[in-house]
Amino acid sequence: MVCLLRNIIQDEAKKFTEAVNQELPEGMELEFEGFFERGFFVTKKRYALIQEGKIVVKGLELVRRDWAPVARKTQEKVLRAILEDGSPKKATKIVRDVIQDIKNGDLDLEDLVINTQITRNPESYQQKAPHVMAAKKAMERGRKVVRGSIMRYVVVKGKTPISQRAEPVEDVDISDYDPVYYIENQVLPAISRIIEAIGYSPSEVMHQERQSSLDAFFN
Repeated sequence: MVCLLRNIIQDEAKKFTEAVNQELPEGMELEFEGFFERGFFVTKKRYALIQEGKIVVKGLELVRRDWAPVARKTQEKVLRAILEDGSPKKATKIVRDVIQDIKNGDLDLEDLVINTQITRNPESYQQKAPHVMAAKKAMERGRKVVRGSIMRYVVVKGKTPISQRAEPVEDVDISDYDPVYYIENQVLPAISRIIEAIGYSPSEVMHQERQSSLDAFFN
């Protein structure tokens, strides 16, 4: 039934596109991009859609590969909860559960590892970025780090600046990581743009507010 409906909609959309293009001035053309099962739009250039399990995002910042896996995984789960299930309730529960896991230490160390490439000789860096500081620590401990190396590090507990608390993963135990850093600097930034796009703030997510109105939006 779903496939039949999709085919009907696609056929009608293509007919509409062809009809419009016949009326448009030369040089202008309306294109049919595809059939998407669900999506949400903030503006015409900021939206998220899903098509046969593939998520398409425009104008909503996605975390890069050099973020911790816990941030990337949480962001994807939140998007899928909204786009596949149409459930802001499920999305917010995912975030709260991840935050609780971080607080409780219920994570694998690999979920916390940040990977950043060293783009020049480590000795030439003037900046004190986390990956640079971690690289210098690794070198001091007898490991080879050169231009092009991927520095794998974890931010550990402490009161010093974040860059000084970046430790090579080889020297870290799961009990060492800083839960506050991973909540405030990884998970919440990863989901805040998406959550805000459908009317939530990170604080509302964590405190279970405004749930009924958002569920109504997707029903």
